Amino acid sequence: MGLGLVIAIVMVMMAGGASGAGGKRMSPLYPRSIAVDLQCVPNSLIRSAIHPTLRRFQVANLRPLTPPPCSVRIMKYTIVPLLLACCCVSSLESISESMAAEPWSRFHGLKGQGVSDDTILPVSWTAADYAWTRDLGSRDVGSPVVFGGKVFYLLSFPAENRIGVQSIDLDSGNLRWTRKFEQTSHPLHKRNTFASSTPFVDEAFVFVAWSEPEHTYLKCFDHAGVEVWSRDFGRWQSQHGFGTSPVVYGDSVVLFNSQQADQLKPGQVAGVSRMIAVDRKTGQTQWQTDLDTTRSCYGVPAMYQGQGTSQLIDANTGNGMFGLDAKTGRMLWSLKVFEMRCCSTPVIVGDLAIASSGSGGGGNHLVAVRIPKNSNEQPQQVYRLDRGAPYVPTPVLKGNRLFLVDDKGIATCLKADSGEVIWAKRVGGNFSASPVVVGERLLLINLDGQATVLHAGDQYKELGKFSLGGPVGATPAVVDGSVLLRVGERLVCLRGKRN
Repeated sequence: MGLGLVIAIVMVMMAGGASGAGGKRMSPLYPRSIAVDLQCVPNSLIRSAIHPTLRRFQVANLRPLTPPPCSVRIMKYTIVPLLLACCCVSSLESISESMAAEPWSRFHGLKGQGVSDDTILPVSWTAADYAWTRDLGSRDVGSPVVFGGKVFYLLSFPAENRIGVQSIDLDSGNLRWTRKFEQTSHPLHKRNTFASSTPFVDEAFVFVAWSEPEHTYLKCFDHAGVEVWSRDFGRWQSQHGFGTSPVVYGDSVVLFNSQQADQLKPGQVAGVSRMIAVDRKTGQTQWQTDLDTTRSCYGVPAMYQGQGTSQLIDANTGNGMFGLDAKTGRMLWSLKVFEMRCCSTPVIVGDLAIASSGSGGGGNHLVAVRIPKNSNEQPQQVYRLDRGAPYVPTPVLKGNRLFLVDDKGIATCLKADSGEVIWAKRVGGNFSASPVVVGERLLLINLDGQATVLHAGDQYKELGKFSLGGPVGATPAVVDGSVLLRVGERLVCLRGKRN
């Protein structure tokens, strides 16, 4: 059980049995009493760990700034031992708890699984239903992220040969700040854009990445847009352009720097592929691990923890599925199960790592590999899916169900632990954006901007199908009852109901 969940349960129990001002007994589900208890906890780190769990009780935008006077008398002999016990967790769990401070602070949401339980998604909507619409001036495929009511994303300025980092207010869509940087124009895949990466945001910093032929940048900003540090990892070689996104585990910012050595044009020089970890606060290199360089791959590293091991899991053409020691970067294992480029982000289900490979011409395949827990074990392929496997879109994990949409519009539901297909159905269109599950509904949006809403369950049930009015290549972000969508050159906010 995670630290935040344990403390949240304690707080709920106390709120049910505590006395407020005047001795009035409080309801155990009264959100304001929970929020007051949260402010009474003196350690901001513990409050940050509680935060995402309390959101399930519809407590939004808690700010652990100056604590107000406590209106609840906390029994020290009850809470202190429990907090001390909760704090005595392993270093592995500490890494896990710091993966994301809010449900949509990285690509594809919490743990990259693409699920939001705090919003009720309508089965259809029109432009009149948007809370706000913001004209970005360019169409890009990088997704937005959200923290504390603030939205962050990358955008390009092609006419200026610049790329930018921008922040807006979630409630209003009003601009907070923009930071622009020079960017040399370079060839891209027809579905890629110059601002194709998704930021990672935590309680203090925003981390962004992009590349051009001679530079690969990883930058850190604070929430006010002040640049904290910047790294340049040198030239980037890829026929398709940049596309990976940074991710934070513990105190490390990890970047999958996968480049191209195959299918080069005359005069082009092979790139060098590495997994890189830098210090979150300073940007100093903690470790870097060389990887086999074949084709550029883009999956965001996933975290696996179990039986005393903490591993970064990713996939590429040269190494296949592989696991690195999260603290040192040492290659622990690899299994060559992919013949083509890997674009989607791996998903972890128990001790299985699931990722896919493919091409624009077909031949896609999705593979599940059992992760070895120690040096005496070997990775094993558990199952392989050759029909309906995605190339670019990342699957959604909800419980033991994996929901997929391949690039040519076949949606599939399968058992994540066995690979057994429960249903598969063509929904139509071509896809790059990853699907998301919002409550009990599965949202699929194809490149033409046609949205399909399905029931996220064991029976195929189409609930709605409609046009968003423009092309969509970016994965939606869903948080606090809001669905953020990049439609053409606009960023729009659909304000749904909170679950």
